[in-house]
Amino acid sequence: MLFLVAALLLLGVVMGTVAHAPLSFTVVAAVIIGGWLMVFAIRERHGRRRETSG
Repeated sequence: MLFLVAALLLLGVVMGTVAHAPLSFTVVAAVIIGGWLMVFAIRERHGRRRETSG
């Protein structure tokens, strides 16, 4: 429960920061984070396939 409260508090702080940032900065940051998450997901999926097939 404490973890959930901390996560919601952090989300509120981050969303508050984004609300005050310029739209162009927010879009660029979202694209960068999305790209990093995509690379991470591909690497994880590729790594797990190698573990199970090897």
